[in-house]
Amino acid sequence: MNTPTNTSTQAAPLSQDELKTLVGQAALQYVVPGEVVGVGTGSTVNKFIDALGTMKDQIKGAVSSSVASTERLQALGIKVFEAAEVESLSVYIDGADEIDHQGNMVKGGGAALTREKIVAAQSKMFVCIADESKLVDALGAFPLPVEVIPMATARVMRQFAAMGGSAKVRLKDGQPLVTDNGQHIVDVTGLKITDPLQFETDVSQWPGVVTVGVFAHQKAQVCLLGTSTGVKTLTF
Repeated sequence: MNTPTNTSTQAAPLSQDELKTLVGQAALQYVVPGEVVGVGTGSTVNKFIDALGTMKDQIKGAVSSSVASTERLQALGIKVFEAAEVESLSVYIDGADEIDHQGNMVKGGGAALTREKIVAAQSKMFVCIADESKLVDALGAFPLPVEVIPMATARVMRQFAAMGGSAKVRLKDGQPLVTDNGQHIVDVTGLKITDPLQFETDVSQWPGVVTVGVFAHQKAQVCLLGTSTGVKTLTF
């Protein structure tokens, strides 16, 4: 007697790239037709930009947080406005390096944190798009990016050392990385940020700090999280 062969197979888990595509497409539901949309920076946002291209005729255009995103938007035929040309944005859609359960984020892995924070500040809603590996109980495991004026770098690094952190200048091709704003990035490890709002307020006041990569004053209201079972919507 022949024994039946079980041919059923379990679907393979989605790759990180596939999860990014899912959340990028899911973010389209927050885009307001006829308006200008705020667009962030990074690999997950690139998936959103690609999806946005499918409805480019329904929007007025975009305000972008980086040269790289601007070029990608323009390549798809989406008009890009300068931030100063637009009074306010209905929504800003961007990724995060970390996001906690209150919507506070660490951002700046792509070195665009200053422009990201500027665009977020003029937006009525921040929608974060990320995969589930970015959701954390407390911020700080991901190296915290801080954009600094070069002459202040050494002193800012000493101030983080006094807090128990370890800071180093981000390099590119063996030289300090230069941001779109002409500044340097210091990445800080060894911190556990239990009060993101106070931390952001305090570090932002250090002389020479342009922007700290904690987004608590401009935290997310919604997070579209790519999970093994699909897109999970978190609201804060």
